[in-house]
Amino acid sequence: MTTTENAPILPSFGDVDTDRKLAIICSKGNLDMAYPALVLANAALGEGIETHLFFTFWGFDMINVKTMGDLKFTMLGNTATHMPQGLGGLPGMTAMATHQMKKSIAELGIPEVPDFLQQIVDSGGHLWACKMSADMQHLEAADLYDEVEAIISASDFIEKTAGAQLLFI
Repeated sequence: MTTTENAPILPSFGDVDTDRKLAIICSKGNLDMAYPALVLANAALGEGIETHLFFTFWGFDMINVKTMGDLKFTMLGNTATHMPQGLGGLPGMTAMATHQMKKSIAELGIPEVPDFLQQIVDSGGHLWACKMSADMQHLEAADLYDEVEAIISASDFIEKTAGAQLLFI
């Protein structure tokens, strides 16, 4: 009796695509909405994917030098906290929830928002500010994090990220 060893059959995905791009639109400035964009951008850069973040509307809080280090987390209106919603409106609850979230993030070794943005830039990521949002909030380049490459229109961002996978956060 003879036995034959069969090599495992592996699927072929062809050539690896090295020209991948990821475009993340950051539209919210809450602490719990900042981290998903930053974590995904960091992961993409780790995979060698060209990564662009476009900050618009309240996402500007992530790159505004006056607010970027003091983003808040509120339980109010956030049913995912699994806490009674009435508690969220009590004085001090936003500060407590923000402190707890920052502590949990720090325990995982994840940097705070300004440091995370710097890590993304140091890894080759691109930060862009939305012109319409800058105009609406009366902000100029001097008001923004130094590593923001430019204030550009939505059309410019679409042009820069042609063919990119798009995430809206």
